[in-house]
Amino acid sequence: MNDIIKNIEAAQLKAEVPQFNVGDTVRVSAKIKEGNRERIQVFEGVVLKKQGGSVRATFTVRKNSNGIGVEKTWPLHSPKIEKVEVVRRGKVRRAKLNYLRGRVGKASKVKEIVK
Repeated sequence: MNDIIKNIEAAQLKAEVPQFNVGDTVRVSAKIKEGNRERIQVFEGVVLKKQGGSVRATFTVRKNSNGIGVEKTWPLHSPKIEKVEVVRRGKVRRAKLNYLRGRVGKASKVKEIVK
């Protein structure tokens, strides 16, 4: 039974997975279906957490929209995700940035890694 599940999950893995970490600012292009039309919507924000592995891997992105914090969680290998672009790399010392939820304005920014 375990081998059957592994084979099914291996078939659903994306060939090319973007490399990003927690704290990075990313631009996620997701397919949105409205009626019989399909369009691409861009969601740009800071990656709060990455969790899971294999096909079950997910990541959460948070952005501030009109003064209100908005979070979305996507499966990493979802066919609904067109692409994930890294806008800037963030310097963090945590695996999960839950503390950003309580911050407002400049306090909610993450330092950038300078190369």
